[in-house]
Amino acid sequence: MKPWISSLLLAWISILHCTWAEFFTSIGQMTDLIYAEKDLVQSLKEYIRAEEARLFKIKSWAEKMDILTSKSTSDPEGYLSHPVNAYKLVKRLNTDWPALENMVLQDSTTGTKYRSTLSADDSFGMGKTAYNDGDYYHTVLWMQQALKQHDDGEDAVTSKVEILDYLSYAVFQLGDIHRAVELTRRLISLDSSHERAGGNLRYFEKLLEEERLGKRLNKTSETQPATQGGIYERPPDYLPERDVYEALCRGEGIKLTPRRQKRLFCRYHDGNRTPQLLIAPFKEEDEWDSPHIVRYYDVLSDEEIERIKELAKPKLARATVRDPKTGVLTVANYRVSKSSWLEEGDDPVIAQLNRRMHYITGLSVKTAELLQVANYGMGGQYEPHFDFSRRPFDSGLKTEGNRLATFLNYMSDVEAGGATVFPDFGATIWPKKGTSVFWYNLFRSGEGDYRTRHAACPVLVGSKWVSNKWFHERGQEFLRPCGSTEVD
Repeated sequence: MKPWISSLLLAWISILHCTWAEFFTSIGQMTDLIYAEKDLVQSLKEYIRAEEARLFKIKSWAEKMDILTSKSTSDPEGYLSHPVNAYKLVKRLNTDWPALENMVLQDSTTGTKYRSTLSADDSFGMGKTAYNDGDYYHTVLWMQQALKQHDDGEDAVTSKVEILDYLSYAVFQLGDIHRAVELTRRLISLDSSHERAGGNLRYFEKLLEEERLGKRLNKTSETQPATQGGIYERPPDYLPERDVYEALCRGEGIKLTPRRQKRLFCRYHDGNRTPQLLIAPFKEEDEWDSPHIVRYYDVLSDEEIERIKELAKPKLARATVRDPKTGVLTVANYRVSKSSWLEEGDDPVIAQLNRRMHYITGLSVKTAELLQVANYGMGGQYEPHFDFSRRPFDSGLKTEGNRLATFLNYMSDVEAGGATVFPDFGATIWPKKGTSVFWYNLFRSGEGDYRTRHAACPVLVGSKWVSNKWFHERGQEFLRPCGSTEVD
């Protein structure tokens, strides 16, 4: 081979060697870039999902606040599947759950900032509905807020004159004539031709003059404001434990002392060596010592819960209470929920749950009531009540004896609110999906345990699903199968 050919071949080999090396290097770099791009895309997708979740929460709160002030045309019974209007819903929630009042009234003293607000027109609408309902306390509450928002320069369809018209008369109804005069004069300064304001002012001033002259000494209490400074006491109602009940719903109130807390334990429960539970006992936790309240974990699976809800939904109807005077079942403002009753024959899952509750408690289901399923929507509640009957027991439910015990299944978590509270001794039991709580309503003597008066707190955010079984005293072989050591 000629020397120049050899040199050329060597040169080409050298060139090809460098080129292939550079080529493979480039391939490696491109591969790294592709993987880096994939990582970047994945990171961006995760960021977008996180932002979407955050925005969904914001939208959810905004929609919930919109529900409070917008009529639902798809719900023939009212708002949120409950026969209550927006005012009554908010009234109940801002009475029993001050956090909502802080949110809609923007109370800056709490240090909490909320994304959703009610406008001055919304506040006026709430106040006007309260006025028409004869609730002057909440009329003043909402009208004062509407006036504040108006004074702060918020644009509103409602005029300041309209607000002052309602506010001045509501304040008068609460007995604060001096402030009624002040507000009426302010109204007249804005509209001197107002048809009612002039007459009201003359009447209010006449009352003040008569009082000053001593002609109304025997009626002084009617003209005295509940408190000074535009803040009025809420009128008394029929619940003697109202303050305690509301505090417990807020997560405040009575707490167990460290000494009593030491008496609470967690354990495995086999139903006093019930054969069906020996291999797979339930986890049992003490919630309260006296009266003894326990919680059981993993009583219902997600699949069972969905099946029970599916069976109950077509039968849901507004929950009723028995009128203490007539004995007739009727709806009541203090119980806002929908409920239905399920029998064993409705589905195998009902029969299975009944057996499970029997194994856990040792109590017979033969004399128990049907499984009751209840749904509490936003604002749903059941104020303090007894499960047992304080009158001779009505056998209209085809059961025997009084309600011995309550087995309550939580079938959903609740975002805010919805606790089960016992005002007499201060227990607050929070919903946990799949768990159940159990307590006795009667002493061994058969007398009712009045400490077991309890309530379902208003649901603030979300939806609360529960089911319960009431065991009756007749047909039970023994009265304390769950390890209770309480005495009469």
